[in-house]
Amino acid sequence: DREGNMIAALGADYGGRMLVKTDMKSGKTYVLAGMFEGKEFNALNDITIDQKGRIYFTDPRYLGHEPIRADGFAAYRLDPDGKVSRVATDCGKCNGILISPDQKTMYIVSNDNGWLAFENLKEGEKTLQGPHMLQAYDIDAASGNLSNRRTLIDYGKLDKPCSGPDGMIMDAEGNIWLASRCEWRPGIQVLNPQGKELAYIS
Repeated sequence: DREGNMIAALGADYGGRMLVKTDMKSGKTYVLAGMFEGKEFNALNDITIDQKGRIYFTDPRYLGHEPIRADGFAAYRLDPDGKVSRVATDCGKCNGILISPDQKTMYIVSNDNGWLAFENLKEGEKTLQGPHMLQAYDIDAASGNLSNRRTLIDYGKLDKPCSGPDGMIMDAEGNIWLASRCEWRPGIQVLNPQGKELAYIS
């Protein structure tokens, strides 16, 4: 964050399933959020922070031995006063999350492998894949709420379908640099804010 603290999204399988802050000077770690409405998160995945200090994070589940109590996959917002709000339940199996430099758009990846604990699949078993997409939402500047979801890229509907991306970062011009997990074209995709590919690094 802007104070130099490390903000971490802890996953499942002994990861802790919580949002934490580590003071890099003292080494002390503080739990920022561990539950929503009395239920533990699935397995936190990614974080983005807006200029007001609000932390947005995604909560999918790809592996883990812990019981699942959350209502589903979602994106959440932690406000500076400690309140946690669920901001997107229509983001698929939410993975990467990224806010634009102008603070007007939130990008969320859905990377749905169709399973909650892929390490438990037996030899020969397959899953029914869910949506693999790059999505965009409008952000309400005052409340921090998301609306107007749209799909920029549906990786399952490409001429040659593949798995969706993972983490993302944005440059000063607002272009998205994302880690592409596409089986036939893994690498880094560079996209404009509308999802048009500008460059590709194998």
